[in-house]
Amino acid sequence: MTFKDLSLEELIGKIKSGETTAADVKSYFLERAKKYDGDLNTFNFLNEDVVINDADWELVWVVLGVKDIFCETGIATTSASDMLRNFVPPYDATVIKKLKAAGMTSMGKLNMDDSAMGTTGENSAFGPTVNPWGKNRIPGGSSSGSAAAVAAGLVPAALGTDTGWSLRQPASMCNVVGFRPSYGRNSRFGVIPMASSFDCPGTITKTVKDAALLYNIMNGEDIKENTTFKWKDTISNDVFSKKDMSGIKVWVPKEYFEDGLDDDVRVQIEAAIKKCKDLWAEIVDVSLPMTKYAIAAYYIIVPAEVSTNIWRLDGVRYWYNSEAPYASMDELYMNNRWESLGKEVQRRSIVWAYVLSAGFYDAYYKKASQVRTKIIDEFNEVFNEVDVLITPPTPSAAWKLGEKSSDPLKMYLADAYTIPASLAGLPGISVPAGFVEQDGETLPVWVQFLGNLKQEEKVLQVAHIFEQATGYGKQNPDGFED
Repeated sequence: MTFKDLSLEELIGKIKSGETTAADVKSYFLERAKKYDGDLNTFNFLNEDVVINDADWELVWVVLGVKDIFCETGIATTSASDMLRNFVPPYDATVIKKLKAAGMTSMGKLNMDDSAMGTTGENSAFGPTVNPWGKNRIPGGSSSGSAAAVAAGLVPAALGTDTGWSLRQPASMCNVVGFRPSYGRNSRFGVIPMASSFDCPGTITKTVKDAALLYNIMNGEDIKENTTFKWKDTISNDVFSKKDMSGIKVWVPKEYFEDGLDDDVRVQIEAAIKKCKDLWAEIVDVSLPMTKYAIAAYYIIVPAEVSTNIWRLDGVRYWYNSEAPYASMDELYMNNRWESLGKEVQRRSIVWAYVLSAGFYDAYYKKASQVRTKIIDEFNEVFNEVDVLITPPTPSAAWKLGEKSSDPLKMYLADAYTIPASLAGLPGISVPAGFVEQDGETLPVWVQFLGNLKQEEKVLQVAHIFEQATGYGKQNPDGFED
């Protein structure tokens, strides 16, 4: 067994026991990244001069991948946008600072959809990322590079962000673990914003315990970010000692299993639910009628929030300057944005201009915000009776590159199962749950576990039990051997 097959926890153990050295681990993953990144396009910037620092904590000398949206001192941070291609932050994001203090070393910046806007990983100014499980398949987005790099064993774990789906969906399409904690658990300071009331830093890992390990370091109050919780949460290893789901109520919402879910995916998800039942979970069928309004609400609220963040970028302060003639500063800003921002970013900006315009605010944005409140209330009511929710993260396995790029609505609908929890700020995790065969390729299928606000412990516990009982996450894509 080589380093790529080990969890973060196992790597730490081998370094601490003296079985290997931090330098050997660093060199191993750097060589793998240089060998395979040309096939996958996971890294926007590979830090070949990464320095291994001695740190007095359990994450001694471990290298991680970082989504190209987290500010790091002296390392280009672009959000995969031409607008920020030359931006080099003078400071660290709070979660980066915490991980550095714990001995984490960034091996480089991972590819993503431009400004975190995308479902597929195809919208990057650096080109699309490829799914290791299928060379013509999308890896999911927007944390595309993070998911593909962990799946191919180029990094042992990676940071990402989740606004509507951007950790859970790409992790699931690449057969790794994507964990989004409750909104407010992890600081957003130093993370280039997309939609500020949704954005949530999280992780992509090989195992659920690795997700908990990084979560324990990253979460907690930040005086620089006023949406963070006032206390730190710690997941004890004792949580993972439970071997079955006895005494746990698992909620199956019927709206997530109606028209739109692919038949082969449905079979695997139903098998996952049966596995939970075999593990002594109490399966509860419930209804979430507000689910059908979630996508519409999300794609009104998010573009409106995007506008306040994207419109801070004008090209003048961040080194993109159009060569087109201009008669005013406003025209220069328009030229810069038109040339440097991707099509999906522009599309959402147009939606914003419409829903917040005079005469339409009450009809669209206000009503969408009211729907969001009702979705939160609905979740709260049901979580009074159950512990976790189990759903498919997306209606289908990874589709082919370019297959849906001409139809944005199809891509938006692929997010139907992750967005409701994002509207409510709930914790969620995607876990490998099997495979389907499509066009001669073996593609991962997965399940999503959701919990109530601040119930990370229960979500991680149930996900770990399922993971250990099935073992699907131990299977790796072909073609990425040492």
